Amino acid sequence: MREKKIYPLAEGLTTVDTYAVLGDADKFQKHKHAWKVWRALKEFGCVAYPVAEDLKRIDGSKVYLNLAELKDKVTVVVPCLLPEKLRALVSEAVAAGASKIWFQEQTWTQELQEECDSAGISVIRGCVLRHKVYPIIGVCYLNPCYWHGLKDAKVPSKGFARF
Repeated sequence: MREKKIYPLAEGLTTVDTYAVLGDADKFQKHKHAWKVWRALKEFGCVAYPVAEDLKRIDGSKVYLNLAELKDKVTVVVPCLLPEKLRALVSEAVAAGASKIWFQEQTWTQELQEECDSAGISVIRGCVLRHKVYPIIGVCYLNPCYWHGLKDAKVPSKGFARF
């Protein structure tokens, strides 16, 4: 049996952590940020669960109604919703057993930071997609995550050979 390679991500996170990606039907079904983050984490070889209260399945995978359904299954919550939709995020993450929240661009607020600090939740900020290896074709030059994450640790997709 082949041993699973562990890759570093942002601020102490690795591909061994388990992730819950929070979104809604729009952000998953229209292949917006939540779907891209969930797919990228899966491509990295991570265990990643999609969470959206208004969706049952996506790409053949079960979508969880809320974080409570994932109690003790996730270590990291990745919100891909605007802050006004994240009012109970910290308390739900604590109740689910998560110890870290990886805030994507435009999801972090000072109020959420203070809640995390009070609850003992580690905060990581920055886009998951910064850690993706983009193919060496013109599309990578148009992707802002390619440029913002130019010096970040990269994780090859499963089956991707490094040259």
